[in-house]
Amino acid sequence: MIRTKKLRSKKARCKFCTKDGCPRPAFVDYKDVATMKKLMSPQSKLFSRKRSGLCAPFQRAASAAVKRARFIGLVPYVGE
Repeated sequence: MIRTKKLRSKKARCKFCTKDGCPRPAFVDYKDVATMKKLMSPQSKLFSRKRSGLCAPFQRAASAAVKRARFIGLVPYVGE
């Protein structure tokens, strides 16, 4: 039996971090709906860190930003 190598994809880098590192404090604008939609599934669930490629501080900031946007009504609670 011939073994084949599985190709591994490169790990996604955090979209919000700079080359110098992760800026503190981590802030994601809740009014930027286009960015929020990229971080969410069609069912309006937030993607995991592994899937979105965010670092831990920005994942927490994105979670808080999505919750604020949902409360205000910019992003729906459930998918369409």
